[in-house]
Amino acid sequence: MLKIAVTGSTGLVGSRIVELLNRDFEFIPVRQEDGIDITDKNKLWQTLKEIDFDLFLHLAAYTNVDAAETNKNLAYQINVRGTQNIFDIVKEKNKKIIYISTGFVFDGTSPPYDENSIPHPLSYYAKTKYEGEKIIDGAGMIIRIEYPYRQSFSMKNDFVHTILSFLKQNKPIKMVEDTLITPTYIDDIAYGIKYLLNNYSPEIYHLVGANSLSPYESGLAIINAFKLDKNLIRRTTADEYFQGKAPRPTNAVIKSKKNNFWKMKSFQEGLLAILKN
Repeated sequence: MLKIAVTGSTGLVGSRIVELLNRDFEFIPVRQEDGIDITDKNKLWQTLKEIDFDLFLHLAAYTNVDAAETNKNLAYQINVRGTQNIFDIVKEKNKKIIYISTGFVFDGTSPPYDENSIPHPLSYYAKTKYEGEKIIDGAGMIIRIEYPYRQSFSMKNDFVHTILSFLKQNKPIKMVEDTLITPTYIDDIAYGIKYLLNNYSPEIYHLVGANSLSPYESGLAIINAFKLDKNLIRRTTADEYFQGKAPRPTNAVIKSKKNNFWKMKSFQEGLLAILKN
C-alpha cells in the first residue's frame, strides 16, 4: 500500500480525498494543527525526516483570493515558500510529489484552457499558485482543480453551500451572468487522484467538471435541483460584483486533454449526486 504524506488533509478537498481513499492508501497527515509549519524549513525537515512515505500530496494553500491582495506576505510564505520547502525536502528524500493548483492561474481571455495552455495569473493568489507550479514543473505532478464543491463540510462552505445558505433563508443573492466558471465535484477529484497516485507521471493534469457555466446559471441549477424560489437569484455583472475585489478570470473554461481515466460530472450531475447521497 502506498504511503502518502499529505498537507491540507482537514480542508474542503483534502478531507474528502482521505475519507474516500483511506482504504486504498495509507495517509500520513502533515498538519498545522499538530504544530507543523511548512514555512519553517528546518522544523519541517525535523518532521519529514522521521516519516516514511512514498509520495507527498501537497494540498495546503492560502486560498482567500481577496484577502491575498492585502495579506501578500502570508500568501507568499504559504503558497510559495512553503511549497519550495516541501519540494526541497521531498527531493532530498528522493520521493515523488503532487502539487494541487488551480484554474485561477489563467486569465480567462482566450478559453478554453487545457494542460498545454500558458498560465497568465491575474490576482496575487493566482500568482503565488503559479509560482508554486514553477517550483514543481518537470520534477513532479501538478493537478489543477476549479471551483470544488461537495455534499457537505461543516468547517467551511463551498460556493454551492454558500449559495444554498442564502436561498434556504429566502435571502436574495446577486450572481454574475457575464463570466464562466467550471465547477468540479470533489468526489470526482478524489477518484481522479486515486488513478494518478497509482499511475504517477511528472506532468500537468486538469481534474475539472465536465461543463462550464456562468455563476448566474449555476445559481439557477441549484434552485432547480433543490426546488427553491428562482426569484431569489438576481443578475449582475462581473464589473459590479467584483468592484474593489481581486481580479478573476473572465471565462474560466477549463478542460482536460489528458483525463481519459475518470469521467467527471457536469454541474447538474454533481448536484444530483449531492441530493442522492
